[in-house]
Amino acid sequence: MREYLLTLCITAAVTYLLTGPVRKFAIVAGAMPEIRARDVHREPTPRLGGIAMFFGLCAGLLAADHLTNLGQLFERSNEPRALLSGAALIWLIGVLDDKFEIDALIKLGGQMIAAGVMVMQGLTILWLPVPGVGTVALTQWQGTLLTVALVVITINAVNFVDGLDGLAAGMVCIASAAFFMYAYRIWYSYGIEAAAPATLFAAILMGMCLGFLPHNMHPARIFMGDSGSMLIGLVLAAGAISITGQVDPDSLFGGSERSTVHQMVPVYIPLVMPLTIIAIPAADLILAIVRRTWRGQSPFAADRGHLHHRLLEIGHSHSRAVLIMYFWSALIAFGALAYSVNSASMWIVLGVVVLSTLGLVLLLLPRFTPRAPRWAEAFVPPRYRRRRRTAPATAPDASTPADPGSADGHRTPVAAGVSGVNGATAVGPRAHLADRSRSR
Repeated sequence: MREYLLTLCITAAVTYLLTGPVRKFAIVAGAMPEIRARDVHREPTPRLGGIAMFFGLCAGLLAADHLTNLGQLFERSNEPRALLSGAALIWLIGVLDDKFEIDALIKLGGQMIAAGVMVMQGLTILWLPVPGVGTVALTQWQGTLLTVALVVITINAVNFVDGLDGLAAGMVCIASAAFFMYAYRIWYSYGIEAAAPATLFAAILMGMCLGFLPHNMHPARIFMGDSGSMLIGLVLAAGAISITGQVDPDSLFGGSERSTVHQMVPVYIPLVMPLTIIAIPAADLILAIVRRTWRGQSPFAADRGHLHHRLLEIGHSHSRAVLIMYFWSALIAFGALAYSVNSASMWIVLGVVVLSTLGLVLLLLPRFTPRAPRWAEAFVPPRYRRRRRTAPATAPDASTPADPGSADGHRTPVAAGVSGVNGATAVGPRAHLADRSRSR
């Protein structure tokens, strides 16, 4: 565990320290696209944050290679090298897209090639645990097609959910934390060395996200761009492929396949866990494809119909929308993890049900905003207070001093949804130096 934590800390430190210089490089290189109609932010923000994340990945793999126990992993398995090869290719495609906006079909082809590179080096699905049947061996073509499909779906799911400050990095970090606990349990508790690569990938992925999040939280100073979102999506898929197709479920408990199937539900968690860690991004991806094709548009056409956009339309602030997505990601991932540890406990099911109900209440809270009584208004936020009736506006008197916040003496009312209203600072203009100097 100490070596995994050391690798995580090194990855996070390198990513954090490099993000600042990468931001300056992105500004100089002109990787600051204009504001698009579907964007939430109002100021041009540099991209290319994936550069720092990629070097954090390289630093993590290099540090693990020089550690005593993890260094043996590189001698027994070729999966870390396969991951590095595929990550380098997908990262290069993402950097080009962040700078030059390459075509979506070209990116899709690059994703398939990156997945193929990993398959050629041994990172592929060899078998699947099928409920009621047991372990089913896959042919080479079946394993290749399934691996490529899983990589492409995961990459695009993470890329689609990257629409708010800190959203993609935080969700992937939560999912990788749950996946790390599960993979480490298989590797340490059951002594299955085939789970070690997936455990290492999850630790490195957590370090990449944790190192980048301080720069990407709202208001973001830099975006990860496609170079970062596709990179962390590929690493997430690589861990799922490693533990799904490389670890034999029958070796977890021994005995025949049928007895293992009927005795322990966690046998099938390697099949379920990769689905839970991308449940929300995958749902967003599927809904986006259905929505766009229903309208007669291309599945790759961008719009403002993603889940995080709908949370903003409901009335949530930027930060609250991100926290709600965090909550649901943690509930699904850690709920599946807890169920894999003790599938017979009804307390786990009841806990998931209660937390799901709480999540629905938080999700619909702007629709049912309560109003506090008069005596309690001093103790609650302004949005819960009753609105007071104001006198109609009259013409300004010459003896009335002019409002220093405006040029003509009138204070411009702030419309809903702009900066300073309900915390929704992501969709409003920021204060500039000229405004601050004028108010003095």
